[in-house]
Amino acid sequence: MRAAEREQFFQNLSKAIPEPITELQHANTFELLIAIILSAQTTDAAVNKVTPSLFGSYPTPQKLAQAAPEKVLTHIKTIGLAPTKAKNIVKTAQQLCKQHQGEIPEDSEALQALPGVGRKTANVLLNTAFGHPVIAVDTHVFRVSNRTGLARGKTVEEVERKLARNVPPNWRKDAHHYLILQGRYTCKARKPLCGQCPVFKECSFPGKEIEKVS
Repeated sequence: MRAAEREQFFQNLSKAIPEPITELQHANTFELLIAIILSAQTTDAAVNKVTPSLFGSYPTPQKLAQAAPEKVLTHIKTIGLAPTKAKNIVKTAQQLCKQHQGEIPEDSEALQALPGVGRKTANVLLNTAFGHPVIAVDTHVFRVSNRTGLARGKTVEEVERKLARNVPPNWRKDAHHYLILQGRYTCKARKPLCGQCPVFKECSFPGKEIEKVS
């Protein structure tokens, strides 16, 4: 995909997705961090069903740090990997209190030192909460980047490097959410909705439908 096509790619996405924001419900950065941890291998919709109860009982890092993981588990038991996640978010809250005065660090290395937080989670938080122009690569971003030709790669790391190079600077802040939402609702894994795709012309996916529905 050439530079002009990449610019048009994001212009078209911006028209189709006027609000490129996370679908994880949260009231503050602490809630967002916990919600992102819970969203691993789980849909945002599933996370949104459990967080009102969770945050109602544990609204701050200090409250969550004092909680027993088995009590936390009762709030999140319907999501994937719930027992492990319950332990991780309690440990994360404890570490936030001990090392960061209950605040969320605006630093990738510090975030990745928290239990349950890897590079992807750190990048999502830095982008969504703090506006850093980083692009976290999840399954949707990986698929859309490869299919369209925006940033092809065999690994998450390779795709992330190519996105950092290929995405025009003026679109980097919102690129993560544009690509996620495009993958979630249009460029689906099993049957992409090519006829409804706003970047049909720019996309180089060999399996795309021949005709775009107007």
